[in-house]
Amino acid sequence: MNVNTPHDPQFKKYYQKQQKCLRLAGFQPKTIDAYSRAIRRIGNYFDCQIDNLTSDQLLDYFSELLEKHSWSTVKLDLYGLKFFYSNVLNKTWKDIPLIKPPKTSRIPDILSVEQTHKLFAATNRLSYKVFFFTTYSMGLRLGEGIRLTVGDIDSDNMRVHIRNAKGNKDRMVPLPENTLRVLRDFWKVHRHPHFIFPNRKRGLKNAYLVDQPLDRAGIQTAMKAVVTELGIKKNFMSFPAPQLCNPSAGSRGRSHRIAEYPGPCQRPHNFKIYSSYSQNPKKYIPDH
Repeated sequence: MNVNTPHDPQFKKYYQKQQKCLRLAGFQPKTIDAYSRAIRRIGNYFDCQIDNLTSDQLLDYFSELLEKHSWSTVKLDLYGLKFFYSNVLNKTWKDIPLIKPPKTSRIPDILSVEQTHKLFAATNRLSYKVFFFTTYSMGLRLGEGIRLTVGDIDSDNMRVHIRNAKGNKDRMVPLPENTLRVLRDFWKVHRHPHFIFPNRKRGLKNAYLVDQPLDRAGIQTAMKAVVTELGIKKNFMSFPAPQLCNPSAGSRGRSHRIAEYPGPCQRPHNFKIYSSYSQNPKKYIPDH
């Protein structure tokens, strides 16, 4: 199904109004993207005539959508359309009784310590290697790792401030010593004044000039490539759920064993930065 923005003038007005309403409603960027994509897909399906859809039309649409996509996509499109009707068209939304996504509760497959070591060692790009190590050692979501800044690192108290996480909530997570050491060494390579993981578009030498963090798609592509190379068959979580890895997120168990074994991330032959530092930076993640 086409998710490009239709060129219909009336649809564009609706679409722009929806963008404003979503931002003012305080939704996360990821949710805004999902709801916006839903309206574009629905708009293309119905030739931009989406302001008076019938139940039969919606049943046809969601039936076809489910044939090609997951229930997660069905839910996002349904919620996006509901928001559109309620806030953009100011119409009363009537739930479609036949569309009931099943309730599921699955336990994800988590990589073992040995598998994470192989994953780190098999990652050739320095930015991705350090990113994978950091997210696994602290139990961060993908977006949380991408958004890390120098100011979030509290080396005095050995903790990291995770900002604007799921549910628009902040939290503090423990900072393993080995992770701090790896992050310090990595910072000495790019020396960006703000981002821990600056975008790669200018290369590491000019990374301090970029205005964006690492690209989400690039990280996911790198992870898939490494997993394929290693032949890992599990339906594992490419980035760990915080509640499974981080005691501050409500879990009694800890998987910080990963941070106790930084060997593959510490001195593989393609991880050359550790022998190249001869000067201390004037300002970086403080070493008190």
